[in-house]
Amino acid sequence: MPGRPEMPTPPEVAHIVARGEPYDLGLAHGAALKERLRAFLDDGVARLNHLLPDPVSVAGLSGTLAAHRAHITRSTPRLAEEIAGLAAGAGLTPDEATLLQLRREIMGYRRIPTRGDCTTYARPGLLAQTVDLNGDLDDQIAVLDVGQRGRRALVLSFAGLLGYLGVNDRGLAVGLNLVLGGRWGPGVPPYLIIRQLLDTADSVESAVAVLRSLPFASSRTIVLADAVTTACVEVVGDEYRVLGARESVHTNHFLDPDFVPRDELNVFARNSSLRRLRTAESALRDLPADADPEQHFALLSQPPIRVPDDGDIRRERTVAAVVLDPVNGALHLRPGDPLLAGTLTHTL
Repeated sequence: MPGRPEMPTPPEVAHIVARGEPYDLGLAHGAALKERLRAFLDDGVARLNHLLPDPVSVAGLSGTLAAHRAHITRSTPRLAEEIAGLAAGAGLTPDEATLLQLRREIMGYRRIPTRGDCTTYARPGLLAQTVDLNGDLDDQIAVLDVGQRGRRALVLSFAGLLGYLGVNDRGLAVGLNLVLGGRWGPGVPPYLIIRQLLDTADSVESAVAVLRSLPFASSRTIVLADAVTTACVEVVGDEYRVLGARESVHTNHFLDPDFVPRDELNVFARNSSLRRLRTAESALRDLPADADPEQHFALLSQPPIRVPDDGDIRRERTVAAVVLDPVNGALHLRPGDPLLAGTLTHTL
């Protein structure tokens, strides 16, 4: 009987512990990844020029970056300070450090056929998801252990992001899915909004309240779990729809009836999203309530949820899988292809 494929050399996962005020957190993050971030930015402007039809430059994006930075500074001033610290620690310009937070917004809508994007599900006390990205970003994975004002959070990060997904010491786990709709423009990028949730919210209910107070730069679904409840919050422009259920599953198409007609996902990506949603829903029903992280990783590693590498940097593939335990403050991570990777565990 064929066994599990031989594990390749796993991608290096930086583990960065930072404490103090926001500037201090960014300074530690930037200093730890100084060489990696410089090389990443020099690789086709954070690899954007490997993905976009027309080349971009930091100088050419300066107006866009300034417009977003104004919103970040006004709405999340502590995160603006942390970005300044990141720039200082890594030897980057303010525009370069801001660009790292806004890569997805700069890419904008991508209507080319795709095979996947993140698949996320949540139960009370658990949130699990694949991370499907283009740009070959599995070499940019970091886990941030950040502490400030008596709070701590574990954050999965890629290439200098202050936030992507994570869990905090107040019992909240936060994940996400890309959805396409509405106008994308100056605002706070969703990855920073997720970090804001981890820094300030204590429950699904309080997280929803924080989400409603912030101007999103782009459409997204935010998936939330605490010890007793879950929710998916779909965001288009300044409109929000909260889908509450004991078990929440989301992929990359809108589920709320009000948003379905506004979905801009192309038909190929929508078909992939529907397949992954149905597979995850079915597999989750069969998974016992007390399933351990390895059982969840087995679910996340099955097709079509796991999207393998086809060698095309422009296409999304699964670059990590995560199981978050908000009750025990744990982040379980399989970096790279989850079918081939071992599990790393970080705890608060």
